[in-house]
Amino acid sequence: MTAFHTAFLLLGLNLGLLWLLLAAPLGSRTITVRRHLNRRAEEIWDMVRPGGGMAKWHPAILSSRPLEGTPDRLELSYRQPDRQGHPVTRILAVDRTGVTAQGEFRCELRIVSDSALDAEFWSAYREVRRIAPAEAGSAIVIEQTDRYRGLAGYLYRYFTLRREISALEDFLEGRKPVAHKRFEHPLIQTALAVISTFLLWPFFGMNSNGLMISAFLTLVIVFHELGHIVAYRAFGHESARMIFVPLLGGIAIGGRPYDSRFEVATCALMGAGVSAFLVPILIAAHQSGLEAGPILVFLLILGAFNLLNLLPMYRFDGGQMLRQIFREPKALALASFSVTGVIVWTGWRIGLPSLALLAALSVFTLLSLIRTGRAKPRHRLAAMSPPEQLMTGFGLYAALSIHVYAVVYACDRLFG
Repeated sequence: MTAFHTAFLLLGLNLGLLWLLLAAPLGSRTITVRRHLNRRAEEIWDMVRPGGGMAKWHPAILSSRPLEGTPDRLELSYRQPDRQGHPVTRILAVDRTGVTAQGEFRCELRIVSDSALDAEFWSAYREVRRIAPAEAGSAIVIEQTDRYRGLAGYLYRYFTLRREISALEDFLEGRKPVAHKRFEHPLIQTALAVISTFLLWPFFGMNSNGLMISAFLTLVIVFHELGHIVAYRAFGHESARMIFVPLLGGIAIGGRPYDSRFEVATCALMGAGVSAFLVPILIAAHQSGLEAGPILVFLLILGAFNLLNLLPMYRFDGGQMLRQIFREPKALALASFSVTGVIVWTGWRIGLPSLALLAALSVFTLLSLIRTGRAKPRHRLAAMSPPEQLMTGFGLYAALSIHVYAVVYACDRLFG
């Protein structure tokens, strides 16, 4: 298999996985978690019912209180911050609550207001909590129903619900809550990065060179996502972290919703922006007489990966930046064609066949058509000022230029 076929096989695989995780129309789905607890049903009901003692044990809830004058409304404050850094608050409607003839406690809930998200986001959300007497204790069942677009949102809700039940068990058994989310623990993320490296290895040849390329690609992804995290931390996202997904790469996650368009554009820019600082270091190392081959290969992967991320596609960093900088459709289209033209010229400059360039553009065009279920914020993002637009725009073209130079420099010396 040639490098050309390998690249497109990997791109096609990633395209399919992205569609499955972010855009597959799953429709309405119900997530159900059941657990047996060695406590009386009345005691468990008092801890999980609307207005009960959820704040004592729930890992995400700070406080829970009924709204005065509206007994069927409940206000929850969450540890998760909103765009201003304040706790997110949600108003829950208690549609039905009571005790059945069999002694089962039951309530039905829906979310009618959210301080961070538009109410439309929760329009299809329903939750049912049931606690029934059982042998040597009670059985708790929590069901959450919602519309899902993409498997990622469904899995996130599923594991969040399991984590909630586990936190209740820990509280009842007198155990301390886990300090870190297990999946996001640095050791687990390191292990996933290593697994991803070995999964990518066959695409580049089952030899030492293939393993080197696979390891370099993983390192480039890590540097890129660390750039996003640097920006998140600079804007006050205290819990920003990176999630590594084998084959797909890394995802930097902020600690709160965006507050302004300038924040969106800067956080998107810094993936390629921080990586750009490595380019002169690698060129200097090459010119100093160090082992040339691995340095040039790493430089090529670094430049190519970040150039692809700067393409003005919907889910790519370049697309996010351009949509914030240019608000007029004509200006946005002109900027998008300019960035795409520079990247296509780079491919032509290093000798890629015209057919390969057209095929690559077709793949990325398909990728740009993937639409995901976006969480619409309750309030509009703050607009960018002209100085912010100018600064971010120059940052984009500076990152674009330096990565173009990295690719051309490496290819001229590797294949020239």
